[in-house]
Amino acid sequence: MLNFPDALQESTTMPDTRLLQTLIAQGENSAVEFKSHPARTEVIAREMVAFANGSGGTLLLGVEDDGAISGISGDDVEEWVMNIARTLVNPALSVSYASVQLDGKTVAIITIPKGEDKPYQTRDKYLVRVGSTNRLATQAELMRLFQLSGAFHFDQTPVTRTTLNDLNTAALDSYFAAYDIQFSQEPDTARRQLLINTDILTESGELTVGGLLMFGINPSRYLQQAAIMFAHFDGLEPAAELIDRQEIIGTLPYQVDTTVAVLKNNLRRPSTIIGTKRVDTVALPPDKVLRELVVNACVHRNYAIRGTRIRLFLYRDRIECLSPGRLPNTVTVDKLRSGVSYATNPVLLKFMDNLRYIDRLGRGFPMIFREMKQLGVEIEVTELGEELRVVIPLPDSTMPPTG
Repeated sequence: MLNFPDALQESTTMPDTRLLQTLIAQGENSAVEFKSHPARTEVIAREMVAFANGSGGTLLLGVEDDGAISGISGDDVEEWVMNIARTLVNPALSVSYASVQLDGKTVAIITIPKGEDKPYQTRDKYLVRVGSTNRLATQAELMRLFQLSGAFHFDQTPVTRTTLNDLNTAALDSYFAAYDIQFSQEPDTARRQLLINTDILTESGELTVGGLLMFGINPSRYLQQAAIMFAHFDGLEPAAELIDRQEIIGTLPYQVDTTVAVLKNNLRRPSTIIGTKRVDTVALPPDKVLRELVVNACVHRNYAIRGTRIRLFLYRDRIECLSPGRLPNTVTVDKLRSGVSYATNPVLLKFMDNLRYIDRLGRGFPMIFREMKQLGVEIEVTELGEELRVVIPLPDSTMPPTG
Protein backbone atom coordinates (compact mmCIF):
# COMPACT_ATOMS: atom_id res chain seq x y z
CA MET A 1 0.00 0.00 0.00
CA LEU A 2 1.38 3.40 -0.97
CA ASN A 3 1.80 5.74 1.98
CA PHE A 4 1.27 9.21 0.56
CA PRO A 5 2.72 11.18 3.48
CA ASP A 6 5.94 9.15 3.36
CA ALA A 7 6.24 9.29 -0.42
CA LEU A 8 5.47 12.97 -0.92
CA GLN A 9 5.97 14.73 2.38
CA GLU A 10 9.14 16.39 1.16
CA SER A 11 7.47 17.71 -1.98
CA THR A 12 3.92 18.63 -0.99
CA THR A 13 4.32 22.06 -2.62
CA MET A 14 4.54 20.28 -5.97
CA PRO A 15 2.85 16.88 -5.52
CA ASP A 16 3.49 14.07 -7.97
CA THR A 17 0.26 13.64 -9.97
CA ARG A 18 0.94 9.99 -10.72
CA LEU A 19 1.47 9.14 -7.08
CA LEU A 20 -1.71 10.96 -6.18
CA GLN A 21 -3.69 9.04 -8.80
CA THR A 22 -2.28 5.77 -7.43
CA LEU A 23 -3.26 6.82 -3.93
CA ILE A 24 -6.84 7.60 -4.98
CA ALA A 25 -7.09 4.28 -6.81
CA GLN A 26 -6.25 2.44 -3.58
CA GLY A 27 -9.27 3.97 -1.85
CA GLU A 28 -9.69 5.13 1.72
CA ASN A 29 -7.70 3.37 4.43
CA SER A 30 -6.10 3.95 7.82
CA ALA A 31 -3.89 6.71 6.40
CA VAL A 32 -6.08 8.26 3.69
CA GLU A 33 -9.51 9.92 3.74
CA PHE A 34 -11.56 11.41 0.86
CA LYS A 35 -13.88 14.37 1.40
CA SER A 36 -16.22 16.39 -0.82
CA HIS A 37 -15.95 20.17 -0.89
CA PRO A 38 -17.49 22.17 0.58
CA ALA A 39 -17.57 20.20 3.84
CA ARG A 40 -18.63 21.08 7.35
CA THR A 41 -15.83 22.42 9.51
CA GLU A 42 -16.53 19.95 12.33
CA VAL A 43 -16.22 17.03 9.88
CA ILE A 44 -12.74 18.17 8.82
CA ALA A 45 -11.78 18.72 12.48
CA ARG A 46 -12.77 15.13 13.32
CA GLU A 47 -10.57 13.78 10.53
CA MET A 48 -7.62 15.83 11.73
CA VAL A 49 -8.05 14.70 15.33
CA ALA A 50 -8.32 11.01 14.44
CA PHE A 51 -5.21 11.10 12.25
CA ALA A 52 -3.18 13.13 14.77
CA ASN A 53 -4.06 10.67 17.56
CA GLY A 54 -2.61 7.88 15.44
CA SER A 55 0.32 7.88 13.04
CA GLY A 56 -0.87 10.75 10.90
CA GLY A 57 -2.54 10.64 7.51
CA THR A 58 -3.67 12.45 4.38
CA LEU A 59 -7.02 14.12 3.74
CA LEU A 60 -7.88 14.63 0.07
CA LEU A 61 -10.42 17.41 -0.30
CA GLY A 62 -12.36 17.39 -3.56
CA VAL A 63 -12.44 13.58 -3.93
CA GLU A 64 -15.66 11.60 -3.46
CA ASP A 65 -15.95 8.35 -1.48
CA ASP A 66 -15.78 6.33 -4.71
CA GLY A 67 -12.63 8.13 -5.84
CA ALA A 68 -14.33 10.41 -8.34
CA ILE A 69 -12.68 13.83 -8.67
CA SER A 70 -15.18 16.58 -7.80
CA GLY A 71 -12.63 19.30 -6.99
CA ILE A 72 -12.65 22.27 -4.65
CA SER A 73 -13.93 25.76 -5.28
CA GLY A 74 -12.94 29.15 -3.92
CA ASP A 75 -9.67 30.92 -3.28
CA ASP A 76 -9.64 30.71 0.52
CA VAL A 77 -9.64 26.93 1.05
CA GLU A 78 -6.10 26.84 2.49
CA GLU A 79 -6.91 29.56 5.02
CA TRP A 80 -10.14 27.76 5.93
CA VAL A 81 -8.24 24.50 6.55
CA MET A 82 -5.57 26.19 8.66
CA ASN A 83 -8.22 27.93 10.78
CA ILE A 84 -9.86 24.57 11.52
CA ALA A 85 -6.53 23.09 12.64
CA ARG A 86 -5.88 26.09 14.88
CA THR A 87 -9.31 26.70 16.39
CA LEU A 88 -11.34 23.49 16.26
CA VAL A 89 -8.60 21.03 17.22
CA ASN A 90 -7.37 21.03 20.80
CA PRO A 91 -4.44 21.40 21.22
CA ALA A 92 -3.91 23.33 17.99
CA LEU A 93 -2.44 21.23 15.20
CA SER A 94 0.08 22.12 12.50
CA VAL A 95 -0.92 20.65 9.14
CA SER A 96 0.45 21.14 5.63
CA TYR A 97 -1.58 22.11 2.59
CA ALA A 98 -0.97 21.66 -1.13
CA SER A 99 -3.10 21.38 -4.25
CA VAL A 100 -2.87 19.64 -7.61
CA GLN A 101 -4.84 19.59 -10.85
CA LEU A 102 -6.53 16.29 -11.73
CA ASP A 103 -9.02 15.85 -14.57
CA GLY A 104 -9.17 19.61 -14.93
CA LYS A 105 -10.18 20.08 -11.28
CA THR A 106 -8.27 21.09 -8.16
CA VAL A 107 -7.73 18.58 -5.35
CA ALA A 108 -6.50 19.84 -1.97
CA ILE A 109 -3.96 17.68 -0.16
CA ILE A 110 -3.98 18.12 3.61
CA THR A 111 -1.23 16.23 5.41
CA ILE A 112 -1.84 15.63 9.12
CA PRO A 113 1.28 14.57 11.03
CA LYS A 114 1.57 12.12 13.88
CA GLY A 115 0.63 14.38 16.77
CA GLU A 116 3.33 15.52 19.18
CA ASP A 117 0.82 16.65 21.84
CA LYS A 118 -1.58 13.71 22.09
CA PRO A 119 -4.34 13.29 22.89
CA TYR A 120 -6.13 15.64 20.49
CA GLN A 121 -9.84 16.35 20.58
CA THR A 122 -12.52 18.30 18.79
CA ARG A 123 -14.61 20.58 20.95
CA ASP A 124 -15.93 17.59 22.88
CA LYS A 125 -14.62 14.31 21.42
CA TYR A 126 -11.44 12.24 21.43
CA LEU A 127 -11.34 10.26 18.19
CA VAL A 128 -9.09 7.54 16.78
CA ARG A 129 -8.68 6.12 13.30
CA VAL A 130 -9.65 2.47 12.81
CA GLY A 131 -9.28 1.23 9.26
CA SER A 132 -10.97 3.76 7.00
CA THR A 133 -13.30 5.13 9.69
CA ASN A 134 -13.10 7.26 12.83
CA ARG A 135 -14.64 6.40 16.18
CA LEU A 136 -14.67 7.61 19.75
CA ALA A 137 -11.62 6.53 21.74
CA THR A 138 -12.33 3.88 24.34
CA GLN A 139 -11.18 4.37 27.92
CA ALA A 140 -8.18 2.10 27.33
CA GLU A 141 -7.25 3.91 24.10
CA LEU A 142 -7.57 7.29 25.77
CA MET A 143 -5.36 6.12 28.62
CA ARG A 144 -2.71 5.04 26.12
CA LEU A 145 -2.89 8.41 24.39
CA PHE A 146 -2.29 10.20 27.68
CA GLN A 147 0.64 7.86 28.29
CA LEU A 148 2.14 8.81 24.95
CA SER A 149 1.91 12.47 25.94
CA GLY A 150 3.81 11.83 29.17
CA ALA A 151 0.89 13.15 31.23
CA PHE A 152 0.19 9.72 32.69
CA HIS A 153 2.40 6.72 33.41
CA PHE A 154 0.82 3.31 33.80
CA ASP A 155 3.69 1.90 35.85
CA GLN A 156 2.78 4.33 38.66
CA THR A 157 -0.82 3.11 38.92
CA PRO A 158 -1.97 0.73 41.69
CA VAL A 159 -2.52 -2.96 41.00
CA THR A 160 -5.91 -3.96 42.40
CA ARG A 161 -5.95 -6.50 45.26
CA THR A 162 -2.18 -6.47 45.79
CA THR A 163 -0.66 -6.01 49.25
CA LEU A 164 2.74 -5.99 50.92
CA ASN A 165 2.50 -9.78 51.05
CA ASP A 166 3.01 -9.82 47.28
CA LEU A 167 6.52 -8.36 47.63
CA ASN A 168 9.72 -10.40 47.72
CA THR A 169 11.46 -9.22 50.90
CA ALA A 170 14.78 -10.80 49.93
CA ALA A 171 14.80 -8.87 46.65
CA LEU A 172 14.04 -5.65 48.52
CA ASP A 173 16.81 -6.34 51.03
CA SER A 174 19.26 -6.85 48.18
CA TYR A 175 18.17 -3.70 46.38
CA PHE A 176 18.22 -1.35 49.37
CA ALA A 177 21.51 -2.78 50.69
CA ALA A 178 23.24 -0.75 47.96
CA TYR A 179 21.98 2.34 49.80
CA ASP A 180 23.06 1.09 53.24
CA ILE A 181 19.47 0.36 54.23
CA GLN A 182 18.60 -2.92 55.96
CA PHE A 183 15.06 -3.04 54.68
CA SER A 184 13.77 -6.05 56.62
CA GLN A 185 15.24 -4.67 59.85
CA GLU A 186 13.42 -1.36 59.61
CA PRO A 187 10.24 -0.73 61.65
CA ASP A 188 6.95 -1.40 59.84
CA THR A 189 6.11 2.30 59.47
CA ALA A 190 9.57 3.08 58.09
CA ARG A 191 9.40 0.20 55.58
CA ARG A 192 5.99 1.32 54.39
CA GLN A 193 7.08 4.92 53.92
CA LEU A 194 10.23 3.82 52.11
CA LEU A 195 8.15 1.77 49.68
CA ILE A 196 5.82 4.72 49.09
CA ASN A 197 8.70 7.13 48.57
CA THR A 198 10.27 4.84 45.97
CA ASP A 199 6.99 4.30 44.02
CA ILE A 200 6.75 0.62 44.96
CA LEU A 201 3.67 1.10 47.11
CA THR A 202 0.76 3.53 46.81
CA GLU A 203 -0.69 5.51 49.70
CA SER A 204 -3.70 3.19 49.61
CA GLY A 205 -1.47 0.17 50.35
CA GLU A 206 -1.54 -1.45 46.90
CA LEU A 207 1.59 -2.11 44.86
CA THR A 208 2.29 -0.01 41.82
CA VAL A 209 2.64 -1.73 38.45
CA GLY A 210 6.34 -0.84 38.51
CA GLY A 211 6.82 -2.09 42.06
CA LEU A 212 5.12 -5.40 41.29
CA LEU A 213 7.13 -5.94 38.12
CA MET A 214 10.42 -5.26 39.87
CA PHE A 215 9.93 -6.85 43.29
CA GLY A 216 6.79 -8.96 43.13
CA ILE A 217 6.67 -12.63 44.12
CA ASN A 218 4.47 -13.54 41.17
CA PRO A 219 3.78 -10.52 38.91
CA SER A 220 1.93 -12.52 36.25
CA ARG A 221 -0.75 -13.42 38.80
CA TYR A 222 -2.04 -9.86 38.45
CA LEU A 223 -0.46 -8.75 35.17
CA GLN A 224 -0.83 -11.62 32.73
CA GLN A 225 0.48 -9.44 29.90
CA ALA A 226 3.81 -9.04 31.72
CA ALA A 227 5.61 -11.93 30.04
CA ILE A 228 7.82 -12.77 27.07
CA MET A 229 6.88 -15.40 24.52
CA PHE A 230 9.94 -16.91 22.83
CA ALA A 231 9.69 -19.09 19.74
CA HIS A 232 12.42 -20.59 17.57
CA PHE A 233 11.40 -21.54 14.02
CA ASP A 234 13.34 -23.80 11.67
CA GLY A 235 12.69 -21.54 8.71
CA LEU A 236 11.86 -18.01 7.63
CA GLU A 237 8.19 -17.71 8.61
CA PRO A 238 5.93 -18.61 11.57
CA ALA A 239 4.53 -21.55 9.58
CA ALA A 240 7.93 -23.28 9.77
CA GLU A 241 8.61 -26.14 12.17
CA LEU A 242 8.76 -25.01 15.79
CA ILE A 243 12.07 -25.96 17.43
CA ASP A 244 11.59 -24.32 20.81
CA ARG A 245 8.86 -22.36 22.55
CA GLN A 246 8.97 -20.86 26.04
CA GLU A 247 6.88 -18.49 28.10
CA ILE A 248 9.10 -16.44 30.39
CA ILE A 249 7.42 -14.87 33.43
CA GLY A 250 8.62 -13.29 36.65
CA THR A 251 10.13 -9.96 37.61
CA LEU A 252 11.70 -7.86 34.86
CA PRO A 253 15.30 -8.64 35.89
CA TYR A 254 14.47 -12.36 35.79
CA GLN A 255 12.71 -12.02 32.41
CA VAL A 256 15.69 -10.19 30.91
CA ASP A 257 18.34 -12.61 32.22
CA THR A 258 16.35 -15.72 31.32
CA THR A 259 15.33 -14.53 27.85
CA VAL A 260 18.88 -13.57 26.90
CA ALA A 261 20.10 -16.98 28.09
CA VAL A 262 17.39 -18.78 26.11
CA LEU A 263 18.14 -16.75 22.99
CA LYS A 264 21.88 -17.41 23.21
CA ASN A 265 21.25 -21.12 23.78
CA ASN A 266 19.17 -21.28 20.60
CA LEU A 267 21.72 -19.42 18.50
CA ARG A 268 24.39 -21.59 16.93
CA ARG A 269 27.89 -20.14 17.24
CA PRO A 270 30.06 -21.92 14.62
CA SER A 271 33.78 -21.85 15.47
CA THR A 272 37.11 -23.37 14.57
CA ILE A 273 40.45 -23.91 16.25
CA ILE A 274 43.23 -21.56 15.18
CA GLY A 275 46.46 -22.32 16.97
CA THR A 276 45.44 -22.82 20.58
CA LYS A 277 42.31 -20.66 20.47
CA ARG A 278 38.74 -21.33 19.44
CA VAL A 279 37.58 -18.59 17.06
CA ASP A 280 34.03 -17.87 15.90
CA THR A 281 33.56 -18.30 12.14
CA VAL A 282 30.26 -16.41 11.94
CA ALA A 283 29.75 -12.86 13.19
CA LEU A 284 26.76 -13.09 15.53
CA PRO A 285 25.13 -10.21 17.40
CA PRO A 286 27.23 -9.46 20.50
CA ASP A 287 25.74 -10.43 23.85
CA LYS A 288 25.25 -6.76 24.73
CA VAL A 289 23.08 -6.30 21.64
CA LEU A 290 20.85 -9.22 22.60
CA ARG A 291 20.60 -7.92 26.15
CA GLU A 292 19.78 -4.36 25.07
CA LEU A 293 17.11 -5.66 22.69
CA VAL A 294 15.33 -7.50 25.52
CA VAL A 295 15.82 -4.76 28.11
CA ASN A 296 14.35 -2.10 25.83
CA ALA A 297 11.33 -4.27 25.10
CA CYS A 298 10.68 -4.87 28.81
CA VAL A 299 11.26 -1.33 30.04
CA HIS A 300 9.49 0.59 27.28
CA ARG A 301 6.52 -1.63 26.43
CA ASN A 302 3.03 -0.40 27.21
CA TYR A 303 1.80 -2.56 30.08
CA ALA A 304 -1.65 -1.01 29.83
CA ILE A 305 -2.22 -3.07 26.66
CA ARG A 306 -3.71 -6.29 27.95
CA GLY A 307 -3.98 -9.57 26.10
CA THR A 308 -0.63 -9.30 24.33
CA ARG A 309 2.91 -9.99 25.45
CA ILE A 310 6.39 -9.23 24.22
CA ARG A 311 7.14 -11.73 21.46
CA LEU A 312 10.67 -12.71 20.55
CA PHE A 313 11.00 -14.87 17.43
CA LEU A 314 14.15 -16.53 16.17
CA TYR A 315 14.18 -17.47 12.48
CA ARG A 316 16.96 -18.78 10.28
CA ASP A 317 17.68 -15.31 8.93
CA ARG A 318 16.69 -12.93 11.74
CA ILE A 319 15.75 -12.16 15.32
CA GLU A 320 12.40 -10.39 15.52
CA CYS A 321 11.13 -8.61 18.64
CA LEU A 322 7.57 -7.29 18.89
CA SER A 323 6.87 -5.06 21.89
CA PRO A 324 3.35 -3.71 22.64
CA GLY A 325 3.07 0.06 22.48
CA ARG A 326 3.86 2.96 20.16
CA LEU A 327 6.74 5.36 20.49
CA PRO A 328 5.91 8.45 22.59
CA ASN A 329 4.58 11.54 20.83
CA THR A 330 7.83 13.28 19.90
CA VAL A 331 9.96 10.17 19.36
CA THR A 332 10.57 8.74 15.89
CA VAL A 333 12.62 5.83 14.64
CA ASP A 334 15.21 8.27 13.28
CA LYS A 335 15.49 9.87 16.71
CA LEU A 336 16.09 6.44 18.25
CA ARG A 337 19.08 6.05 15.96
CA SER A 338 20.40 9.40 17.20
CA GLY A 339 20.18 8.47 20.86
CA VAL A 340 16.96 10.16 21.94
CA SER A 341 15.89 8.63 25.27
CA TYR A 342 12.33 8.43 26.52
CA ALA A 343 10.50 7.13 29.56
CA THR A 344 7.26 5.33 28.89
CA ASN A 345 7.65 3.74 32.33
CA PRO A 346 9.73 6.04 34.56
CA VAL A 347 9.42 3.80 37.63
CA LEU A 348 10.75 0.78 35.75
CA LEU A 349 13.41 2.91 34.11
CA LYS A 350 14.60 4.15 37.50
CA PHE A 351 14.92 0.69 39.04
CA MET A 352 16.49 -0.95 35.98
CA ASP A 353 18.97 1.92 35.83
CA ASN A 354 19.85 1.51 39.50
CA LEU A 355 20.34 -2.23 38.93
CA ARG A 356 22.70 -1.45 36.01
CA TYR A 357 20.53 -2.98 33.32
CA ILE A 358 20.37 0.33 31.45
CA ASP A 359 21.51 3.91 31.60
CA ARG A 360 19.44 7.02 30.89
CA LEU A 361 21.73 8.49 28.29
CA GLY A 362 19.88 7.16 25.26
CA ARG A 363 22.80 4.94 24.25
CA GLY A 364 20.88 1.66 23.93
CA PHE A 365 19.45 1.79 20.41
CA PRO A 366 22.45 3.66 18.93
CA MET A 367 24.68 0.92 20.32
CA ILE A 368 22.55 -1.75 18.64
CA PHE A 369 22.64 0.09 15.30
CA ARG A 370 26.38 0.75 15.59
CA GLU A 371 27.40 -2.77 16.62
CA MET A 372 25.37 -4.43 13.92
CA LYS A 373 26.48 -1.97 11.26
CA GLN A 374 30.07 -2.99 12.03
CA LEU A 375 28.97 -6.52 11.13
CA GLY A 376 27.53 -5.24 7.85
CA VAL A 377 23.92 -5.52 9.04
CA GLU A 378 21.18 -2.88 9.05
CA ILE A 379 18.63 -3.03 11.87
CA GLU A 380 14.97 -2.56 10.96
CA VAL A 381 12.77 -0.66 13.43
CA THR A 382 9.13 0.02 12.56
CA GLU A 383 5.85 0.85 14.26
CA LEU A 384 3.12 -1.62 13.35
CA GLY A 385 -0.20 -0.53 14.80
CA GLU A 386 0.19 -0.72 18.58
CA GLU A 387 3.55 -2.49 18.44
CA LEU A 388 7.20 -1.63 17.96
CA ARG A 389 9.00 -4.16 15.74
CA VAL A 390 12.78 -4.58 15.83
CA VAL A 391 14.46 -6.96 13.37
CA ILE A 392 18.12 -8.01 13.58
CA PRO A 393 19.24 -9.95 10.47
CA LEU A 394 21.35 -13.09 10.95
CA PRO A 395 23.68 -15.14 8.76
CA ASP A 396 21.98 -18.34 7.64
CA SER A 397 24.49 -20.59 9.42
CA THR A 398 23.55 -19.47 12.94
CA MET A 399 20.82 -22.06 13.42
CA PRO A 400 21.63 -25.33 15.17
CA PRO A 401 21.11 -28.46 13.06
CA THR A 402 17.74 -30.16 13.36
CA GLY A 403 16.90 -33.79 13.45
